[in-house]
Amino acid sequence: MRTDFRPLAERLRPDSLDGYIGQEHLLGRDAVLRRAIESERIPSMIFWGPPGVGKTTLAFIISKQVKRQFYVLSAVSSGVKDVREVYDKARMAAQPPILFIDEIHRFSKAQQDSLLGAVERGLVTLIGATTENPSFEVISPLLSRCQVYILKSLEKDDLRKLLRSAVAVLEKDYDKKIELKEDEALLRISGGDARKLLNAVELVVTMLDEAGKNTDTLVIDNDSTTRYIQSNLVKYDRLGEMHYDIISAFIKSMRGSDPNAAVYYLARMIEAGEDPLFIARRMLILASEDIGNANPNALLLANTCFDAVNKIGWPESRIILSQTATYLASSPKSNAAVVAIDKAQAIVRETGNLSVPLHLRNAPTKLMKDLGYHDGYKYAHDYQGNFVEQEFLPDEISGTRIYEPQDNPREREIRTSLHNKWKDRYGY
Repeated sequence: MRTDFRPLAERLRPDSLDGYIGQEHLLGRDAVLRRAIESERIPSMIFWGPPGVGKTTLAFIISKQVKRQFYVLSAVSSGVKDVREVYDKARMAAQPPILFIDEIHRFSKAQQDSLLGAVERGLVTLIGATTENPSFEVISPLLSRCQVYILKSLEKDDLRKLLRSAVAVLEKDYDKKIELKEDEALLRISGGDARKLLNAVELVVTMLDEAGKNTDTLVIDNDSTTRYIQSNLVKYDRLGEMHYDIISAFIKSMRGSDPNAAVYYLARMIEAGEDPLFIARRMLILASEDIGNANPNALLLANTCFDAVNKIGWPESRIILSQTATYLASSPKSNAAVVAIDKAQAIVRETGNLSVPLHLRNAPTKLMKDLGYHDGYKYAHDYQGNFVEQEFLPDEISGTRIYEPQDNPREREIRTSLHNKWKDRYGY
């Protein structure tokens, strides 16, 4: 008879590095983080990765390995007062305790500022967990004092190890043999998220047990998995389990110029309680990545949307998000900005630090003037049409076309303008 009613993910949480699944690039033999843990000399750090990859579990294992007190705060429900209470306890500790802050990206600037002094003095060792890019979500002074480790979605082999452990536990819970006949649907649904995988297999086993009370064996196959999970998708969405699937569909719908699908997935996220600033931030990225110069106003509107959502709050922000999503979805599309910067970076990596042409260099000293700095530079505004042909690229890549305007009305105008200015130099 089942006596432990904790969620399956909690019951399977390992308490040592040997039991931890995944993240071999950080925790494999001689990997950088494993060496730090085993030496018990750990820096403050930020774990950046998608949900369900073991960020919280790893923080707990580290605290146990280095024999430190472990304090857990959630940025959703904790504030500066809670942080200060940890500091008071830390001052009494023989060694700096570990302060783990889940969803640290949800801390405000002021809240993050409150961590700086304690981290800098070594009062606590901070471990923050985030699903968002810390370069944008963690203030620079705090980020500079932390080592950032990127955690990846779990590989299929990792997920299958987890499944085997889950089946063994569930067999004891239900006092029945569980045959894992097929696992492809479970792996697909998980998306590399261990928590999602465990929730899904537990749900499927529960439904199979209810449907077959008089059977001694429960058989999990792709058909039963798909059937039972599909019937419970709304429940999963409200728990945030489909977070990355829905945001992916939202972005792809706008990229694919379907405002109907875009606003539908927007509604899904709103009903699930998604952070409106997360939604606005993703639209801001899309405005440059997928629309760009095909409609420069898209970036302006997306930026205004982000600011407005930050000021207005909920529930009125849903209207602003809807306006922006439908506008972006309906806009002409171009990824020319992405292609251009990708190509430019590839050239830089291939050619290294090429010399800037002398006429483009500033000449604040006499020596620089004598060396020819700035000599021959033509000031564009002194010429008709505010343009005069001259060389701006290093000699080694002269004439290389990096920006390629695409086939939409606005960028056709840009191409024509560039052709009129540069003639045959870049082949526009």
